[in-house]
Amino acid sequence: MEDKVVDSRESREGESIRRRRECLKCGRRFTSYERLEEVPILIVKKDGRREPFDRQKLLRGIMAACQKRPVSLSRLEEAAGDIQAKLMEQPDREVPSLLLGELVMDALKVIDSVAYVRFASVYRDFKDLPDFVKALEGLMGTPAIAPPVPMPLPAPTPKPLPAIKGTIPAQPTPLFPGVDPDSPHPARRRKS
Repeated sequence: MEDKVVDSRESREGESIRRRRECLKCGRRFTSYERLEEVPILIVKKDGRREPFDRQKLLRGIMAACQKRPVSLSRLEEAAGDIQAKLMEQPDREVPSLLLGELVMDALKVIDSVAYVRFASVYRDFKDLPDFVKALEGLMGTPAIAPPVPMPLPAPTPKPLPAIKGTIPAQPTPLFPGVDPDSPHPARRRKS
């Protein structure tokens, strides 16, 4: 268990690394080969189908959400790499598509809020406005709290108009004071 690396070389095919090691206790040398364990990640769809994880497909989805947004391609590639690294850290090699979607939404929430809402609207398949509002509340971090409703002030009591003998007083309207809305005859204009 106690040794040191004397020489390291990549194999011709690039599939493994050959390391020459020396035991620190007895001084003998030996060779070890290190190979990258490539167990493919399978994405489990909602209908139960399984398909291999495709980084390019992930990147295309993120790019579609960020279309016409001021986000650099390098930032999107970095996000795709981060998501792939998180998937690689999962103990299970079969990852539900729901988890992948949540990882993408978490990344987009940091990158661009408009892209996040675009992706969430397609991914979560919003059926109505309350679903959309919930997604926006999640983006803002806290549920939307309605501002306090001010208490209505008592309406001022209108002063009665002086009655003219034999006529019914006209009730003013807010837009046209002095005009009776119930009058069958239109109001006449004054010449100026």
